[in-house]
Amino acid sequence: MREVTEKSIKLNRDLEKMLAEALERDLLVRIGWGRNGDEKPKQGEIGVITHLPKKSRVLLLGNLGECCGAMNKGGNLTIQGACSSMAGAFQENGRLIIEKDAGDRIGSNMNGGMINVQGSVSNFAGESMKDGTILVRGHAGEKVGAGMSGGTIIVLGSVGREPGIGMTGGKVIVAGSCPPAGNGAEIRGINTKEISEISEHLEPLGLSVNSDALVIIPSQDVTAIFEHPEISVMEGLENILLVPSGKNNQSLYEKLDCETLLKTINQDEDEGIIFPIPWLIEREKVDVLEGKMLSNQPCLVRESPREIDLLIVDQDNIVNVSDVLPKCSGIVLNLESLPKMNDAEVEALIVSLRSKIKKKSIVMLRDRVDRVENLLRMIIDLDLDGAVINAATPGGNRAAAALPRIGLASRAMNIKEQGRHLLIKLDESPSAEDFIIAKGSGCSLIVAPSSDEKLEENLVWLKSTINGWMSDLGVQNLEEITRRNLRAIDYDTAAISGLRLIGYDRPLPMWLGN
Repeated sequence: MREVTEKSIKLNRDLEKMLAEALERDLLVRIGWGRNGDEKPKQGEIGVITHLPKKSRVLLLGNLGECCGAMNKGGNLTIQGACSSMAGAFQENGRLIIEKDAGDRIGSNMNGGMINVQGSVSNFAGESMKDGTILVRGHAGEKVGAGMSGGTIIVLGSVGREPGIGMTGGKVIVAGSCPPAGNGAEIRGINTKEISEISEHLEPLGLSVNSDALVIIPSQDVTAIFEHPEISVMEGLENILLVPSGKNNQSLYEKLDCETLLKTINQDEDEGIIFPIPWLIEREKVDVLEGKMLSNQPCLVRESPREIDLLIVDQDNIVNVSDVLPKCSGIVLNLESLPKMNDAEVEALIVSLRSKIKKKSIVMLRDRVDRVENLLRMIIDLDLDGAVINAATPGGNRAAAALPRIGLASRAMNIKEQGRHLLIKLDESPSAEDFIIAKGSGCSLIVAPSSDEKLEENLVWLKSTINGWMSDLGVQNLEEITRRNLRAIDYDTAAISGLRLIGYDRPLPMWLGN
């Protein structure tokens, strides 16, 4: 773990303790000063002072890194210094004051509250914001208000090129110089009503705008900008067969082990989360009364996690998960649903979330199979425990086609040797054969929803069926399954998967050498 990561997590955990007392006594939390009032400014911490609760007040001295003050739930944060990118991102409510400059994408995806930057900001200020107000006393860089759908951005200085590009709602008010609006936006003069509306933010600060200020709004002649293609798996793993290893069938009395252990890269062999069958079930939440088998089967949930569950974190719940993070066994940060971020910004979000979970919790990233190489690079660079790889692609994808891409990328980066896990996500409930195929392809688990109302009965049946297959294949545990136990039913499946065609001893010519 990097030094900046360690000190950032420590700052967040120390703040949690201080906030509990401060809220009870209505006190201001001061960070960056010693007990004697001597200055000890923070420098470069990432993902800190996030998820501030309502009525909390924090004053921090120093210059911070990415995602500071993000996911604000209603607190007041004043930073006597500067911030890097995505300060105040995903803010739900509250107030963030930055007394110096801020980096790219300040207030990205914010939903309410106020952000006040007393210096200047870089590019993409207020990107995709939905509500709230951003006030910049200085200048703003390129593409201010890009993709915003609501809220107000006030820039008292000048703005860079293509302001308001892709906006569908809200407005950007510019008091200084302003270039032509970006695609999907237009410029007009400010009116008396708007001057009056923004004066409530400006007058308490001794500020104002003149009648020559400009307003950037969505263009009247542009409707929908674009529509994302459907992401899906058009065919599962049904065209792949299982073949025995050449060993004798296991005795009926032989102990078979179909469990999978999911653990962090730093845990001992006897620690981690045990999966009775290799299925991480996607659900909103788990009812504790649903059955004995399910009570021991970890799930990937969005709310109310049990101690054995992993929590999926995406754009829809990233603000509100802070209260349940201490209860789960790990998190999966869904990059598919979040805005495009660089490695430093992803790390900052991870730091913010990691500060609130148990120390030996599992941390993974999720993304699509067409980005698998970058995904695996990130989990190595950020020292994470694994990746969930979505087999779905735009326009539909055959799951068999995902297997070689996952396998080749994993082998090139020595993922398994490093003790990291690969999980493959499918759209539909898997069969017993699917679990074994996934294991043979190098994946620890399948992530998929359950479409069966009788889930408890299905889990019992799946476990017995997996045991039956293991006996037939001549293996005692699922870790013995390899690609040599897999065969393609038809030529197309053999061509896209790299597996041997049934009846053949070698892969097709295009796969020889791989």
